[in-house]
Parts: sequence; C-alpha cells; structure tokens
Amino acid sequence: MADMKQNLTCRQALAAAFQALSEDAVKAGWSEGDVALALAELAEEQVIEVTAKVITEGSIHTQFAASGRSS
Repeated sequence: MADMKQNLTCRQALAAAFQALSEDAVKAGWSEGDVALALAELAEEQVIEVTAKVITEGSIHTQFAASGRSS
C-alpha cells in the first residue's frame, strides 16, 4: 500500500505543473487533443526508458551477485 500512497503523492505534486504545461501548449495554438496525445506519448517513452534502466541495472546487479562482487 505504501507504493500506492507514494504514487498518489507524486502525482499530486506533479499535477499543477502538468496542467500548466498543457494549458501553455494550448495557448500556443496546439489543440487539446494534440497536447494530450503528445503528453501521453512522452510519458510512455519515459516509462519505457525507466523500465529499460531497471531491467539493465537489475541484470548487472544479478551478475555481480552471482560473481560474489557487490556494486
């Protein structure tokens, strides 16, 4: 449950900046749909990058543990 609470806290902390970014993009002339799609795609790319990093680092940590070394 702690992870859900932490996620909610993080989400609340980012909400105002996210909304401001979205509003600024609309004011600059982009449609709300285009802005929403672009932000979703950027978020998806970030998730992919973070996931890849976790997988890669986890793999490296596993290799060190198997060899008896610590990182």
